[in-house]
Amino acid sequence: MTSKKYTLLAGIGCLIASTGFSQVSPSHPYTAPHPLYGTYSVTDSNYYSGKRLQQNNDFIVGTSDYPAKPKDMWEIGIKGGSFTVIGDVPANIASFGFGAHIRKSLGHVMSLRLEYVYGIAKGEGWRAGNFAGNGPGGSWVPNYRTKAQDLSLQALFNIHNIRFYKNQTSVTLYGIVGAGVNTWRPEYNATAQPSNAGSGNYNDRKDILKNYRDAIDGNYGSFNRQLSENYNKMFAGYAKPSVTAGLGIAFRLSDRVNLAIEDRIITPFSDYLDGVLPTAAGNLSRDFYNYGTIGLNFNLGNKSRRVEPLYWLNPLNYAYGELRRVPEIVLPDADGDGVTDQFDQEQTPAGCPVDTHGVSRDTDGDGVPDCKDKELVTPTYCQPVDADGVGKCPCPEGCGVKPADDCATLLGALPSVTFAPNSNKLSDDAAASLATVASKLRANPNCKVVVVGYCAATKKQQQLSWDHVNKVITHLQEKEGISGDRFIFSSGQEGGDCNTVDIRAAAPGEDGPNTVAPPHPNLRKK
Repeated sequence: MTSKKYTLLAGIGCLIASTGFSQVSPSHPYTAPHPLYGTYSVTDSNYYSGKRLQQNNDFIVGTSDYPAKPKDMWEIGIKGGSFTVIGDVPANIASFGFGAHIRKSLGHVMSLRLEYVYGIAKGEGWRAGNFAGNGPGGSWVPNYRTKAQDLSLQALFNIHNIRFYKNQTSVTLYGIVGAGVNTWRPEYNATAQPSNAGSGNYNDRKDILKNYRDAIDGNYGSFNRQLSENYNKMFAGYAKPSVTAGLGIAFRLSDRVNLAIEDRIITPFSDYLDGVLPTAAGNLSRDFYNYGTIGLNFNLGNKSRRVEPLYWLNPLNYAYGELRRVPEIVLPDADGDGVTDQFDQEQTPAGCPVDTHGVSRDTDGDGVPDCKDKELVTPTYCQPVDADGVGKCPCPEGCGVKPADDCATLLGALPSVTFAPNSNKLSDDAAASLATVASKLRANPNCKVVVVGYCAATKKQQQLSWDHVNKVITHLQEKEGISGDRFIFSSGQEGGDCNTVDIRAAAPGEDGPNTVAPPHPNLRKK
C-alpha cells in the first residue's frame, strides 16, 4: 500500500510540475527604476516600516551598505493525503489525513510554520500472535484504527529561490524540521479469530485476511490504556511531545497561489501508535506516522504594501539590476589633455602634448613647452631662449662655448651640501644652498659642475656616497629645472667627509657621465 502511495504522489508531482512550469513564463529584464523584486521599487516607502524604513532611506542616500528587508505576505495553506502508521502492524488499508497551516518568512531561506494535522490511520495483520500488554488475550490477529492529531511549529529551509540565471523561480525545494504535541487514540477490533490465523503459512495470507475481514464486525471499539504511556483524559487517548522532519516541493501558480507536495514523518517516540506492543516492555521499537500530502497555499496581504513571501523572491534581483544600471564612469579632465584632474599637475593649453602628470612636454628643457617652441631642440649653450624657445647663440657653430677655464671664475665658490649621518634627506638649509647653485648655473649656461661624494671603504659607504650625489643632481634637475647634461657624477672619492657633497665648476676639458649606476642597489638600508 505504501509503495502505491508513493507511485501516486510521484505521478501527481509530474503532472503538477508540467502545469506549474507552463504557467510561469520565463523571466525577462525588468525596467522599473530602482527595482527591488520584479516590479517592486526599492524607493517605495510603503514596503518598509519603523527602523527598516530608516535603514532603507540610508541605503538610498549611500550611508548604509545594505537595503532593508521589505514587508512580505503571510501564507496560509490546506492539504490532504496519505496518513499511515509505520509500526508493528502492516499499514495496508487506505488511510487519510488533512491539515492547515500559517507560514511567515524570516528571510529568503528560512521561514516558520505553525501546522495542525488530523489523521486516521488503519492497518491489519494476517498472523496471529501474543501481543504484550493489550488485546483480548491469547493468540489474536491485530486490526487497528488510530485517530491522531498533531500541532507543531516548524522551520522550513528553502534551497531553490536563489537563481543566478533568471528573475523569478517557478518551483522551490525545502526541508522541514519541527517539534510539537501529538495526541492519538489507538483502537482495535479483535472479536473474531479465524481458524487459520495462526498457521504461519505465508501462502495463506490472502485467505487469512479474507476470512478475518469477513469475521470482524467493523467496530473499532476496543481501547487499552497502557500504563507505560501518558493517558490524557482531555483527548481520551495519549499525548506526548513530537518531532517532525521531511521534504517538500512547491510550484508557483501565480503571485498569490502555489501548490505544494510534501512528505514527512512525525513521531511522539511511542511504540503504541498502532495499538499493539509486539514484545515485552523494555524491548520496544518506535512507531511513527508517515504523512504524504498535496495542498494549496495562498499569500495574504496588500500588494501595494507587501511583497510576495521572501522564499519566492530571488535576493540577487536587486544586485543584478543595480549592476546593469551603473552609469558610464566619466572622470573629469578640465583641460582635455587626457590626464584626469585628480592626477593633473597643470592646466595645459589645448593642443599641447603632456607627460603622465599632465605637464606640457619640454624636450630641450628651455622652459618653453614644445607646442609653442619654434626651436624644439635648443643646445644648452644657446640658452636661455626667447619667448618662442629660440636660443641666442653668440656666434656660429661651436664658438658659443666659452673657455672652460672661465667657469671657475664665473661660478665662483659653490656651497657644499651636508647630510645627517646615515641619511639621504636634504635639509631646508641644503635645499637653500642648492637654489644658489641653480641660480648661478642658469646665469652661466655654458658651464658644467662636478658633484663629488666621498668615502668608499665599505659597501655601505660606497652606496651612501652614490645616494648623496644622486640626491643633489636629482634635486637640481627636478626642483630647479637644470638640464642633466650640466653635471658630472663623481661618488666614492677619497679625502672628504662621508656626509658631505662638494660642488665645483668643471675644469677645462673635464668631462664625465651625468649619471652612474648604483654600486650596491640591493644593499639593505637600516
